[in-house]
Amino acid sequence: MPPQLRTVIVEDNATVRENLVGALEELTCIRVQVALGTEREAQDWLGASDHPWDLLLIDLLLRQGSGMGLVQRLAQRRPNQKVVVFSNYVNAGVRKRCAQLGVDAVFDKSTEIDALVDYCARQCACLAGDGA
Repeated sequence: MPPQLRTVIVEDNATVRENLVGALEELTCIRVQVALGTEREAQDWLGASDHPWDLLLIDLLLRQGSGMGLVQRLAQRRPNQKVVVFSNYVNAGVRKRCAQLGVDAVFDKSTEIDALVDYCARQCACLAGDGA
């Protein structure tokens, strides 16, 4: 079995979450470990030491809390753990703030889904040792 990218999705819209999980698992090596809807759920899950992860995909606006609040708490992650923002509310200011907080990539939900899939595929290639 090829390596899988252990992924956590933090997205409060159930339809978006289901579509995202389906697309990423079908098109890339991503295996979604858990999909969460609030900042608190994500904090609790990520805070448990027995939950290893490789990729965290976060929406900025959540039912409770915010993706940005979660990103700010992730400064102490392992170098191989990637944090990606996927939101409808992406602009130059958001991209700049995410970069300041160490986010690895930012994608706009309405226009950059293909770019997100490409990014995930590149992460899978790196995981497989292709160095892409």
